[in-house]
Amino acid sequence: MVDHGTPNVFLSGGSRSLITDEDRLHYLPDPSVDKVKVLCGNRYEHFEASTDTTRVDDRELRVFVWTQRTYVAE
Repeated sequence: MVDHGTPNVFLSGGSRSLITDEDRLHYLPDPSVDKVKVLCGNRYEHFEASTDTTRVDDRELRVFVWTQRTYVAE
């Protein structure tokens, strides 16, 4: 996963073996969006916004919950 700034959302759910704990702290340019897909190798992990938040290092992060995985077409 590519990080472009200070993490402002937390990605919850999905496979722990495919999404590392450090990748779960993620930066979104617009954290008010309802859905996000994150490129992870040859696949996209899809997440939807929840009403939950979590506190990490004194920052309140919006929680996005994993919904599905799709693969990049060749």
